[in-house]
Amino acid sequence: MSLSTLSTRSGQALRNAARAVTATASRPACVRSYSLARATTPTLARAVPAQFVRGMKTLDFAGTKEVVYERNDWPLPKLQDYFKKDTLALIGYGSQGHGQGLNARDNGLNVIVGVRKGGESWKQAMDDGWVPGENLFPIEEAIGRGTIIMNLLSDAAQSQTWPSIAPLITKGKTLYFSHGFSVVYKEDTKVVPPTDVDVILVAPKGSGRTVRTLFKEGRGINSSIAVFQDVTSQAKEKAIALGIAVGSGYLYETTFEKEVYSDLYGERGVLMGAIQGLFLAQYQVLRKNGHSPSEAFNETVEEATQSLYPLIGQRGMDYMFAACSTTARRGALDWAPRFEKANVPIFEALYESVRNGTETRKSLEFNGRATYRQDLARELNEIDSQEIWRAGKTVRSLRPDYKGE
Repeated sequence: MSLSTLSTRSGQALRNAARAVTATASRPACVRSYSLARATTPTLARAVPAQFVRGMKTLDFAGTKEVVYERNDWPLPKLQDYFKKDTLALIGYGSQGHGQGLNARDNGLNVIVGVRKGGESWKQAMDDGWVPGENLFPIEEAIGRGTIIMNLLSDAAQSQTWPSIAPLITKGKTLYFSHGFSVVYKEDTKVVPPTDVDVILVAPKGSGRTVRTLFKEGRGINSSIAVFQDVTSQAKEKAIALGIAVGSGYLYETTFEKEVYSDLYGERGVLMGAIQGLFLAQYQVLRKNGHSPSEAFNETVEEATQSLYPLIGQRGMDYMFAACSTTARRGALDWAPRFEKANVPIFEALYESVRNGTETRKSLEFNGRATYRQDLARELNEIDSQEIWRAGKTVRSLRPDYKGE
């Protein structure tokens, strides 16, 4: 597959951009330009539509109106003033704990970390500048000191530790989650929040590493917020403010149930599980038909991640299709419906497995094992040892910007 429209067109692109300024005024709003030059050519002066003003607003998502909250609604002085009487007790220092905790600390909030003293997370927190006895404490002490208890332990650990944590969540505190898992699947996790506290959720749509990286870049990740229990009548406002505090660029509303359903479904689907399955299936067929490992990897993974997927992220699937050759477009348009038809039954089965708790019980059983780390390492090593990913290491080493792994 070739990216024909990505070939060098600097002079022509600039001339076309200049002509486009005149044409824009008369172009119907529904007509979309697929010129890649627009992505890199500076736009000439024109009025900025009112809807691009940053802040809380109602947007049309493919015909459905939704409210979006943005960080400009919460400038730093306002954020710090809002939480001036609060202590954010961050329980757990895994991926999300690391990213959210450092971001909130950098935003000037009073944050403390609660983890098992002397454990690996305790050492990692100290490496990140958290000081024992000052803002790093054992879990029980951190909860006692905190007013907003941010339970960012793993899902399995939340279930295992809840009997000792629950009595410490006293009236007046706020209980915060970044995943609806424990509360929604309470029959399996036994996590039932006290009835006299606000229970809220801020769920960043990415790993804790990404939460931290995007915050440091000044961008911010997108997150969802939800309210499970509103005792003070301020739970939603608190969730929005905390979302900004931990590094979100914008937030949208959901429920605990919808958050966990979509999250578990997406991770097992196109975000992780399905994409590994599709990559592997395509690679294996290429290899069986005599293609070399480098060719099979490039046509399966490298071109997807380095050339095509970024275009989808920039401006959508149709934009990516339009950027490719006529032959590539025709084939993709013909085969996409067949892949959709073949996969819908699988995704329907997956969603039902999420909804009925099957995925939850599998996760709790595996992640609660004493041998969890060893078992996980073995499965990940099996993936790392697959030919496709061994070939990928060599392909990646050829990138001009390669810096080692």
